[in-house]
Amino acid sequence: MSRYGAMFGPDITFLGVDPCTLDEPATYADADVVIVGAPFDGGVSHRPGTRFGPSAMRSTDYNTHDGSRPSLPLRVDALRDLRVLDAGDVEMFAGDIEGSIKAIEDAVATVAASGAVPLVLGGDHTVALPDITGVARHHGFGRVSVIHFDAHADTAHIEFGHLHGHGQPMRRLLESGAVRGDRFLQMGLRGYWPDAETLDWMADQDMRSYEMSEIVARGLDTCVDEAMGIALDDCDGVFLSVDVDVVDPGMAPGTGTPEPGGLTSRQLLDTVRRLAFTLPIVGMDVVEVSPPYDHADITAFLGNRIVLEALSGMAARRRGDAWQPARPLLDGRGGKASAAR
Repeated sequence: MSRYGAMFGPDITFLGVDPCTLDEPATYADADVVIVGAPFDGGVSHRPGTRFGPSAMRSTDYNTHDGSRPSLPLRVDALRDLRVLDAGDVEMFAGDIEGSIKAIEDAVATVAASGAVPLVLGGDHTVALPDITGVARHHGFGRVSVIHFDAHADTAHIEFGHLHGHGQPMRRLLESGAVRGDRFLQMGLRGYWPDAETLDWMADQDMRSYEMSEIVARGLDTCVDEAMGIALDDCDGVFLSVDVDVVDPGMAPGTGTPEPGGLTSRQLLDTVRRLAFTLPIVGMDVVEVSPPYDHADITAFLGNRIVLEALSGMAARRRGDAWQPARPLLDGRGGKASAAR
């Protein structure tokens, strides 16, 4: 294994960060963030392949693997300013969705109880149920708000005769009490689902969903401002759940249920950075990256960069910086910005 962790084979870690073992608490006792892989796609309703998402997001990169990723807009280096470790993939059980959900929830709860932020690489969006429940087990049911980026609401009741699947985790979360409906914010919904009955159920839970037409009309920043205000009200932390199909499939083709007309990758990356900088993030997942349907690793790169933007935002928040939407890299008069710490 190299100095910065394995980059290929079964021991691969996210961009070569050091590995840890969840059965050995001493290996992650000083971690700020622990990456957990959830290679599960047993809940898909269309195109499978997200079981390969974690490995793709871990390894997709063109920089030399020297343990450094300086952020140009934030002037931080997340992989050095934070202690980021990778616990590897949770073992999934073919054909056993309940067993897989329990294994992921226990792994996430273990990380949260250690004081580190669990950052889960999916997997289909079924894994949001155990991801968010595992965090809520530590912080308290109803004490964690959720900001959910997705083309789909994922609030179905029974699909294909089952209670669990990638179109249902948000309903199961609200039904269990792990998350409050009035602190559940959805960004980027569009397309031709859900039906009126499901929308009525969502309204009864006081959910707030920002459909793409509203985002276009009001502006993404305005909608995000509003969502952040709601998320911070009477909750102790925020879970960020990012389905890559929130991005237009022209920029994220490698996903199971593509829906035209979404956010740009630029909009998503800027927004994730801002949320991680501004909010007390207590957990996060990035899901629905399906490498078999990707082209030139476009979607895998996006998933990787979503993670890096979140880590960079967390690092800048910890350093106590003041938020700036943008700042000059070079001032045009021979001056330059300070180097990332």
